[in-house]
Amino acid sequence: MSQVLYGPRLGKEGSIRVGCSAVIFDDARQKVLLTQRTDNGRWCLPGGHMESGESAAEACEREVWEETGLKVQATRLLGVYSNPDQLVIYKDGNKAFFVVLNFEVEILEGELGLSNETTAFGYFSLDEMESMPMHGEHKGRVEDALRGGDAAIK
Repeated sequence: MSQVLYGPRLGKEGSIRVGCSAVIFDDARQKVLLTQRTDNGRWCLPGGHMESGESAAEACEREVWEETGLKVQATRLLGVYSNPDQLVIYKDGNKAFFVVLNFEVEILEGELGLSNETTAFGYFSLDEMESMPMHGEHKGRVEDALRGGDAAIK
């Protein structure tokens, strides 16, 4: 399990890592697919870190496949997120400062299911997310995605 710490410019203690997250809207574009994490029980957008030799879109698509069983295609960049006051510390002691690319994706095929990283899934509105334990700043990413317009840079 990883630990997330917050403090003034705490991120500079970590190695830079690139991550991605995926926004999958319901048909009405009012709700977004969230998964519940196995490691901390919090709800989040499907996603994870980029591996060497893959594009940002490929990383996003792979992570969604691994976590949900859905084959998706990244269709547009919704935002770029980096919080200089956030540090992720892994159980092995490694420290990471994340830059996260948030994509809108469309489902190509597959059946939504659980993985070893998830314990539950569902489509939720922003109002429903208010009472849910959310992971990190994922709710803010959903807000930006629902707002539309140009990509958010935070």
